[in-house]
Amino acid sequence: MRTRKLARVTRRRFLKQTGFTLIAAGTAPLISAPFVSRALADAKTLSIVQWSHFVPAYDKWFDKFARDWGEKNQIGVTVDHIPVQDVAARAAAEASAQAGHDLFGWNGAGGAHLYRKFLVDVTSLVESVEQKYGKITVIGRQIGYNQDDHSWSAFPDYYINFPVMYRKSLWDGIGMQPDSWDNIRIGGAKLKAKGNPVGISLGHSNDPNTTWRGLLWSYGGAVQDEAGKHVVLNSKESVEAVKFVAALYKEAMTPDVLSWSDASNNQYIDSGVSSLIINPISAYRTAQQLNKKVADDIFVMKPPKGPVRQIMGAAAEFYGIWKFAKNQDAAKDFLKYYADNWVEAFKASSGYNMPIFANIVPKPMPLLSDDPTSTPHDKLAVLQTSDEWSAAPGYPGPSWPATDEVYNDFIICDMMAKGATGVSAEDSVKWATQQCEAIFKKWQHRA
Repeated sequence: MRTRKLARVTRRRFLKQTGFTLIAAGTAPLISAPFVSRALADAKTLSIVQWSHFVPAYDKWFDKFARDWGEKNQIGVTVDHIPVQDVAARAAAEASAQAGHDLFGWNGAGGAHLYRKFLVDVTSLVESVEQKYGKITVIGRQIGYNQDDHSWSAFPDYYINFPVMYRKSLWDGIGMQPDSWDNIRIGGAKLKAKGNPVGISLGHSNDPNTTWRGLLWSYGGAVQDEAGKHVVLNSKESVEAVKFVAALYKEAMTPDVLSWSDASNNQYIDSGVSSLIINPISAYRTAQQLNKKVADDIFVMKPPKGPVRQIMGAAAEFYGIWKFAKNQDAAKDFLKYYADNWVEAFKASSGYNMPIFANIVPKPMPLLSDDPTSTPHDKLAVLQTSDEWSAAPGYPGPSWPATDEVYNDFIICDMMAKGATGVSAEDSVKWATQQCEAIFKKWQHRA
């Protein structure tokens, strides 16, 4: 709770703040070297901050990759990893102080649009990578693209998909498939009675922010219209979505989900307790290390079908270069080199980091189409097409500061939690609509 309050206060007041102390948590050593090129002449050290990845092997790979790049270019590199729930507060603090890291990695939403005026335009960089590795996907374009002037305020790195992850033996045991939201509720209730509840967080973190948006969209509801001009949340479809979540919570889940973090559902299914979660493959990868029997029983499928469509929210990782960064040229050079080696990044994440440039990881994708550690080897193949059923928080319209703030303030999560814990669906939707309208009005006034 303390972290959430800090994040909100910092975001809302960051323009008024005057002090900031940078946390030193670097894992990569400084490398001193003589002058190499004019572009890097003043770049004594390139500093990078990003979230602590849920596939720890990726962080180890990235740290070494960054150090190796530094050695080749004779420039020092530091990489700081922070908990994902601290990213929003850290960004606000650095923007407030006009000091911090050169390269800032966001996870989720709230960077490219909320901090646009503080970020270096990276349009030429993004377009050069797109020319080499193919057109940016729809979800990639929502991450850092500015529709008003067709510019990019952040470099899109990857998106994180959220498939259904379920225990096949348990669902086979009741003769059902969790391929629709109704089946998850009905089958989940049966499995809860057997001691294997469904586990979907109703707390404040990325997982519920994406999952409940997917559920809302599958019912035909949305925060905004396609143009991104009006809040359309107060609808019959949204009310029905909240009613469903209330039923799912009561019939198929336990009260623990109200306070879960992003790690909780991973632990729930990896322990052998949960019958189903909505989550990236990090939970499966962890199970492979901790409990092979459970891992072999975990299967994935596309998001559940709703009354209107089959869709799921997605989280995104993207890099921004602060205008106050001392080493902007070094940051751009690093991102160019990183893009040229992105297949290795994909492999290091065990297929968790999903590509945004169409051809940067040729299909069939390694690890997803034929994973030697999986039984069967192709159980993750469905994830190769996840860009077709994944959407960014602004769906069906563009992502912009208002949708980013709605995401960061967990309004959709709280709307669903209110409905699940006794507030009527109608009142829950009205409350959330009022919150969204206030945010939209604020940003429309600033435009």
